[in-house]
Amino acid sequence: MTKTTTPTFRTSQLEAADGPGLNPTQNRTMGEVIAARFSRRGFLKGSMAATAISATVSPVALMSAKPAQAQTASVFDFPEVTAGVDADHHVAEGYNAQVLLRWGDKVFADAPEFDPKNQSEAAQERQFGYNNDFVGFIPADDSSDHGLLVVNHEYTNEHLMFPGIVTLADQETAEADGELSIAPADESRVNIEMAAHGGTVIEIRKDGDAWVPVLEGANNRRITAKTPMQLTGPAAGHDRLKTSADSTGREVLGTINNCAGGVTPWGTYVMAEENFHGYFIGELPEGHAEAANYERYGVPGGSYEWGKFHDRFDLAKEPNEPNRFGWVVEVDVEDPTSTPKKRTALGRFKHEGAESIVAPDGRVVFYLGDDERFDYVYKFVTAGKYTPDDRAANMDLLDDGTLYVARFDEDGSVEWMPLTHGEGPLTAENGFESQADVLIETRRAADLLEATPMDRPEDIEPNGTNGRVYVMLTNNTKREDPNAANPRIENAFGHIVEIAETDGDFAGTTGTWEILVQCGDPSIAEVGATFSTETTENGWFGMPDNCAVDSDGRLWVSTDGNSAGDTGRTDGLWAMDTEGDARGTSRLFYRVPVGAEMCGPCPTPDLATFFVAVQHPGDGGEDWDGFGRVSYYEDLSTRWPDFQDDMPVRPSVVAITKQGGGRIG
Repeated sequence: MTKTTTPTFRTSQLEAADGPGLNPTQNRTMGEVIAARFSRRGFLKGSMAATAISATVSPVALMSAKPAQAQTASVFDFPEVTAGVDADHHVAEGYNAQVLLRWGDKVFADAPEFDPKNQSEAAQERQFGYNNDFVGFIPADDSSDHGLLVVNHEYTNEHLMFPGIVTLADQETAEADGELSIAPADESRVNIEMAAHGGTVIEIRKDGDAWVPVLEGANNRRITAKTPMQLTGPAAGHDRLKTSADSTGREVLGTINNCAGGVTPWGTYVMAEENFHGYFIGELPEGHAEAANYERYGVPGGSYEWGKFHDRFDLAKEPNEPNRFGWVVEVDVEDPTSTPKKRTALGRFKHEGAESIVAPDGRVVFYLGDDERFDYVYKFVTAGKYTPDDRAANMDLLDDGTLYVARFDEDGSVEWMPLTHGEGPLTAENGFESQADVLIETRRAADLLEATPMDRPEDIEPNGTNGRVYVMLTNNTKREDPNAANPRIENAFGHIVEIAETDGDFAGTTGTWEILVQCGDPSIAEVGATFSTETTENGWFGMPDNCAVDSDGRLWVSTDGNSAGDTGRTDGLWAMDTEGDARGTSRLFYRVPVGAEMCGPCPTPDLATFFVAVQHPGDGGEDWDGFGRVSYYEDLSTRWPDFQDDMPVRPSVVAITKQGGGRIG
């Protein structure tokens, strides 16, 4: 999700999440490719007046719709949650949803208790951070009841975190237009925000029917926006990464805006830096060489005031600092003193997710989304092979390999094009003097290769059971030209693309694609949703964001942007059938409180627990009849999960288990 500029804050998640849209190319968009493909194949008969279901559904879903009416054949079996909006969370009947970790909870035994009215940088560095997004579980000794939980802390919501910073004189205006005026930050508040970013590594253990954090855990760790890190790989040491504080171009402080991430096959934690542009203020010196590069990434975004107190976030003082963000960070969770590494070989862009799978030949493949309107889908294939029994041999696999960007063609094929210096247009004539330049300006390199601009590619998940890859495309409300395959002028609800790599080889360079489902309310023909006819009024969703494939190969989808005003429901976690007669059938398993986004779906290997992250609860309420005004610290639309007058709303990780034990779903 994109954070808007302070001191004015707008609470509309759908508007905020759409991003500025910075792709200057005329490359054919995914919507245009979809239109051409299905027109060629004869599925688009007639005019724009054709019903949305027949105009947009993929061939596989179209063929399976009628059988699905008579026989569900779903791989899921649980009582569906009723969609809606209120102040609490809800899980399917027969399941428990335990709040495991809240913003401010202790990460270490000697950490201070959470005191929201007396926050400090030192305390926050020892406490669970804000806005938990990606959640990963790394089992201890192959046990699904004990291990390390790794959690990203993406960004901060000052108006929900800090008392006394909203200008109450503007309350009437705020209630009318959804904006709040926030007092300018001081250095103390900025430092608390920086400590609330980053990630948490914490040991957890099953105790009876509940999970508990092990505060004495030897590997517990907080990573923040000030944690020393190392730049590695082809771009490390390049002049464009050097600053006054780091003449080597290899040492950087902190990681920011960590959205979805991943866990590697060798048990490390990878954090994806997404909307890094928003942390920078100021202007480059006139004629600076990075001007075009930064324009392509939206730098400076000016969403935070950090640059007033930390020179490295002011372009006028440190013009190269933005090049040190937008990478994938790898953390060795078995050594809490280790230095996290920003792996430059995986490219620099607004990373959402870094999920991986081992290819048939032993190389490791990471799928990567660039979360902005009209940007691209990538994958990285390591040069070396994964060694299952030698963790040390795998620890630098991410420094050498090939980064690819995807082109989706109208005949249903996918081509993965290498972003390799010296190949095609990636030459000195176009401003790329080395592979470092290609990686620092990944977006521009992909532009020149004529990759397919997508509708905000977010999490991407490979499925080792069926050999497919699922791409979450959240939305694109800036689409100007409707087409028969996407008759909405504004694609407000997004869709899911399914890729089948040729011969099941995830490391290959070709494949095919289908639309698994186009999202939104299927009862409104103009929306163009293509869920199976077995999907109930509770089962449809909009704005797919994160996803997970469980150990049975089943797909789970979490969302970002559903709200009382946009869809009449909160975000949540949906189970999605991908095979057979039930393909395209979705059902609601868990829903979040008002204003929240659903993140980090993470099942344990034995499927006895599902960890989910509830991000920015209470960030909204003006469109909900139960509140009817904007929400801030003193006047919150919900006080989830504590529901205590002296506690603010708190982003939290929730552990879902089946009552009496057993497998989820």
